[in-house]
Amino acid sequence: MAQIKKVAIIGSGNWGTVIARIIGENVKKHADKFDNTVKMYVYEEVVNNRKLTEILNSDHENVKYLPGYKIPLNVVATPLIDEAVKDADLLIFVMPHQFIRAICKPMVPHVKPSAIGLSLIKGLDFQDGKTLLVTDMIKSSLTSLNMSVLMGANLAPEIAAEKFCETTIGTNNMENGEIFKLLCQTPYFRITVVEDMETVELCGALKNIVAFGAGVIDGLEYGDNTKAAEIRLGLMEMVKFCKMKYPTSSHLKTFFESCGIADLITTCYGGRNRKVGEAFVKTGKKIEELELEMLNGQKLQGPHTALDVYKELEASNLLKEFPIFTGIHLICVGKKEPSYIIETLQEHPKVDVLYDKN
Repeated sequence: MAQIKKVAIIGSGNWGTVIARIIGENVKKHADKFDNTVKMYVYEEVVNNRKLTEILNSDHENVKYLPGYKIPLNVVATPLIDEAVKDADLLIFVMPHQFIRAICKPMVPHVKPSAIGLSLIKGLDFQDGKTLLVTDMIKSSLTSLNMSVLMGANLAPEIAAEKFCETTIGTNNMENGEIFKLLCQTPYFRITVVEDMETVELCGALKNIVAFGAGVIDGLEYGDNTKAAEIRLGLMEMVKFCKMKYPTSSHLKTFFESCGIADLITTCYGGRNRKVGEAFVKTGKKIEELELEMLNGQKLQGPHTALDVYKELEASNLLKEFPIFTGIHLICVGKKEPSYIIETLQEHPKVDVLYDKN
């Protein structure tokens, strides 16, 4: 008889709460596969003079990050990371990538050697002259943890409202990918599993750079034709960057999954990076100010990812080959005016992509 697997969710923001709703219901549907109780690690905050964990466990609603949607009673919030992950077989990481190193360290003595992980985190880090995937950051502390990733055109409020969408699980172990698919798939949340983890994860990070640029174009009021050009050329830079980083394992067909073109389009029209990019142009305020004013405690990934990518391209003397990635970083830090994004499109070099058979 197969072992009943216990699930822990590490994170409780907007997206974390949405996936907790899905997983909380799915473990009940698949009681022969998963333990009924889902532990959720919550960074403790005080909301309306009450602890957020108390609100989650008594009112079963995340009133700060996802108000108006109930969380299943079997999702139990805790501010203690060791309590959340103890005895867990499946670890779901869904928090801002800036905090992942700090949260993984105290987990080390409490994670089962046989546990496997799934990252829903979109972002990159920079170390030793190269960009680093979030899954690599996790595995640097939790060395025995086999990781998969889930990325796609997944605006959290729409999924909370159970509006149909697709997503992609990228993995290097298809059996693990199918376990996570069973845990997360619903009639309104369709999952495809692909054996191309690095490309899926990189797409989730890089599209936020392009989306911020789309917001800049909206702020400049250039219209949909211009934004379409930025999306197309931005996608080409995404493909080129992935091929540069993972020349043998990155497959072109992965960009046609939800994690690729679909996520790029929806983020360029409806995501927080587009929204803040537009406000950045129209208000003249700094990105840090807008993040505080507009995102209700959530983090903006596009400018941070653009910085990390810029550092690697600069170290490799490749800035001119990625004018959109480069230009958006320079705009974010004030070294170029927002209108410079039009120059990156007008003078964009032809991108030759290695079209493989996979």
